[in-house]
Amino acid sequence: MSPRSGRPAGFTGPQRFLLAGSFLIPLGSFAVLPFMSVLLHERLGMGLGAVGVVLATASLVQFSGGVVGGATAERLGLRRTMLLALVIRTVGFAAFLPGLRHAYVAVAALFLVSCGAALYLPANKAYLVHGVEEARRPLLLSASGSALNAGIALGPLAAAPFVLNFSAGLFTAVAVLFAAITAGHALLPAEGPSPAPAGPGREDGEDTGNATRQSVLPFAVTVLSLYLFMFFQHYLALYAVPRTSATYYGLVLALYALLLVVAQPLLSGWIARLPYARALRIGFAAMATGMATLALGNHAAILAGALLICCAEVILFLKNDLEALARSPRSPAVVFGRQRLAAGIGAFVSGVAGGEGYQAAERADHAGLFWAAVAVQCVVLPPLLTAALRVRRVRNGSPTSGVSGETA
Repeated sequence: MSPRSGRPAGFTGPQRFLLAGSFLIPLGSFAVLPFMSVLLHERLGMGLGAVGVVLATASLVQFSGGVVGGATAERLGLRRTMLLALVIRTVGFAAFLPGLRHAYVAVAALFLVSCGAALYLPANKAYLVHGVEEARRPLLLSASGSALNAGIALGPLAAAPFVLNFSAGLFTAVAVLFAAITAGHALLPAEGPSPAPAGPGREDGEDTGNATRQSVLPFAVTVLSLYLFMFFQHYLALYAVPRTSATYYGLVLALYALLLVVAQPLLSGWIARLPYARALRIGFAAMATGMATLALGNHAAILAGALLICCAEVILFLKNDLEALARSPRSPAVVFGRQRLAAGIGAFVSGVAGGEGYQAAERADHAGLFWAAVAVQCVVLPPLLTAALRVRRVRNGSPTSGVSGETA
C-alpha cells in the first residue's frame, strides 16, 4: 500500500512482464490449439475416435500435470521452472512444422505443449504473488486471469484466416513468439526465499495437519465448480447455434469475454473480503440461475444465462484460489498445482457425464431439460459437498468451523 494515498502500489516491472505474458502466452497457444482437431483429422487423416483420445489425454496431462509442476517449482525454483516449461513449449510449437506432414510428430508436439503448460502455470502464479502482501494477491491473480482470458478470446480470431491455408507460417510465428517470451523470462530476477504461509487459525509452530485438512475444501469446491461450469463450456455451442445463429453465439462469447476481463480486477477486492461460505452461496446461486435461464432457449435467455454464469466464474474461481492459498501450509506453487489438478478432475468428469446427458435431452427433443438438470445440481451439490466434508472432519476429530458458517 502507498503510505500517503492508502491505495495499492503499482505493479513492479517483473509483475507487469508476467501480466503481459499472461496475455501473449494464451494468445499464441489458442492461435493453434483450438484447431488441433481440424489439423489431425482433415489434414493428417486421423480418425475422429483417435483424435478424441489424443485431445482428452493432452488435456488431462495439462491439468493433472500441475501437481508435478508445483512440486518441480518447489525444488527447482520458480524462475527456472518457468524457463524449463517455456523451452519445452517453444520446442513443441516448432515441432508442429514437421507435424504438418506426419501425424505422430503433431501428436508429440501437442504433448510437449501440454507438458510445458503443466509445468509453467503453477510456477507463474506463484512467482506473481511471491513476496507480495496478502492484500495485493487478489488484484494480481485477477489481473492475470483477465489477461489470460483476453488472450484465449483473441487467439482463435487472430489465427482463423491462416490456420488452414498458411499453417506453416502460423506455427513459425507462434514458435518465435514463445522463444521471445522465453528470453524475457530469462531476464527476470530469481525469487528470494519466503516464509512459510500461515493459514487461518494457524499460528507459528501449530501442527500443519489441521491446515492441510482445511485445504481439502477449496480443492473439492474447485472440482465441483469446474464440473458444473464445463457443462456450459462444452455444450453451449450445440445448444445456442441452432436456436439463434453462429453470429449471435459469437456475440455472446465476445460479451462474456469482455465481462470476464473487466469484472475480475474490479471485483477482486470485494471477492477477497467475502467470507468463503457467502462467496460460495453467491457464486453457485449465480451459476444455478444462469443454467436455469439457458433452459428457456431464446435469444435473451441465452445471453442473460451466459452473463450470469460469467459472474459465477469470476467469484468462484478467484475465491477458491485465494482460499486454497490461505488454508494451505505448502508453497504457492504446490497450491496452484493442486488447484490445476482439481480443475482437471472436474472438467474430465463433466465431459464424461455431459455427453450422455446432453444426447439424452436432445433425443427427447427437450434440450432445455439438460440445463435445468445442471441448475438443480448447482443448488443441491454444494451443500451436499460441505456436509460430506463436515462429517469427514468430525470423524477425523477436527473442528468443523472451517467447513460451515461464515468461514466456510
